[in-house]
Amino acid sequence: MTWTVAAERFDSPDASALRRDYYDEVASRYWNRPATAEEIADGLADDGADLLVPPTGQFVVGRYGSEAASCAGLVLTEEAEAGTAELTRVYVRPAFRGTGGGGLLLAAVEEAARAYGVRLLRLDTRNDLVEARGLYAKHGYREVRAFHRRNRYAEHWFAKEL
Repeated sequence: MTWTVAAERFDSPDASALRRDYYDEVASRYWNRPATAEEIADGLADDGADLLVPPTGQFVVGRYGSEAASCAGLVLTEEAEAGTAELTRVYVRPAFRGTGGGGLLLAAVEEAARAYGVRLLRLDTRNDLVEARGLYAKHGYREVRAFHRRNRYAEHWFAKEL
């Protein structure tokens, strides 16, 4: 099997299912129990996904063979004119972790960011998302001082010069 990663609307059936799985996992980890349907729905409601389309961003879906297995988003923030954007909603379904898909997701988002003229890509994450922090470090993201406090759950901030 091989990976393919391509831009896709955030609200396509596969992208929607991946986003739902993403919120299920991050909420379940946060609460140390399975997330409820209501908690997942709350995460998806007004989550800013509408920014993940040109000209304000992009969403990519990774497929392992023909199966939708991962996703990531690029958001052009208010600092985009200064060459800065944010990486968001990076998710690889557990069954596909360790197969190289995470690195391909990052590469696809970085390529899209460069096409927008972005020179610095940054993100925030939490303590319990250990796999994500390892992925970012492995692919050249360095931990930096907090660059915003919009996300009340953020505990780590990363950035990468493109």
